Amino acid sequence: MSAIEARDLRRRFGDGVEAVRGVELDVAEGEIYAFLGPNGAGKTTTVRMLTTLLRPTGGSARVAGHDVVAEPGRVRRAIGVALQEAALDPLMTGRELLHLQATLHRIPRREGRGRAEELLARVGLSDVADRRVGTYSGGMRRRLDLATALMHRPRVLFLDEPTTGLDPVSRKTIWDEVRRLNREGTTVFLTTQYLEEADQLADRVGIIARGRIVAEGTPQELKAQVGKPHLEIAIAGDGHERARAVLARYGRELPATDGRLLVELSDGASEVAPIVRALDESGIAVEALELVEPTLDDVFLAKTGEHLED
Repeated sequence: MSAIEARDLRRRFGDGVEAVRGVELDVAEGEIYAFLGPNGAGKTTTVRMLTTLLRPTGGSARVAGHDVVAEPGRVRRAIGVALQEAALDPLMTGRELLHLQATLHRIPRREGRGRAEELLARVGLSDVADRRVGTYSGGMRRRLDLATALMHRPRVLFLDEPTTGLDPVSRKTIWDEVRRLNREGTTVFLTTQYLEEADQLADRVGIIARGRIVAEGTPQELKAQVGKPHLEIAIAGDGHERARAVLARYGRELPATDGRLLVELSDGASEVAPIVRALDESGIAVEALELVEPTLDDVFLAKTGEHLED
């Protein structure tokens, strides 16, 4: 059964703007699915419909087996949501907020308090649990928001740009927790503007542009669609022509750049060592070499005509 399923999902606003224009989704149980796109592409609108915060104006969607329009209560009980802007009362402490969350989910008092302590430790906030949230850093707020989303042990977790604006250490902490949750069986739907985040975490990636999904697949599959890895080699002295003859045995030569020879590699990094040995056996001195892999930004550029990141 799909954890998340959408068919021709649409959302039109009162001013006539159609922000989501027929999104199709199938996210498997236990998968980390990354939703990539620039601001205004329809990412957050899609998440708000899947989490019952916004009613679709067309199509249908099911989350954890429940229809988001006909069964919103069942959907909410099955999901955890950490949105881009954490709605945390700055006057409450972290521990108080988790206790409140347990009460809202009707978790028995003793169980809820035990769960709160477990989650505070899990996200590294035990030492500051009794400080007011207004004194927390941005990274601490994001981690607390994640903890509140996990209080009722959701089957599906929605994270809307969870690391935007965070420092590298805080970002890695969130990444590690997402991986751990997924290993424990939680399905994760992650929207992000960070290519590295999608590449590091996602089993599959969907790219949305102008309200439509324009590409979908594993990071490796998407990169393979826009080209194979290539090797850039700087040759010392006058060995360029002899080097070309050697490289022709390994792959298609690409146009040279900055005096470097470029050769496309079908099998990627596994071909680098044989090439270096062949050049050495031919008496050709190599000054430098670099294996260049296609990136998700290359994919995004090919599919949408623009870069996702500056």
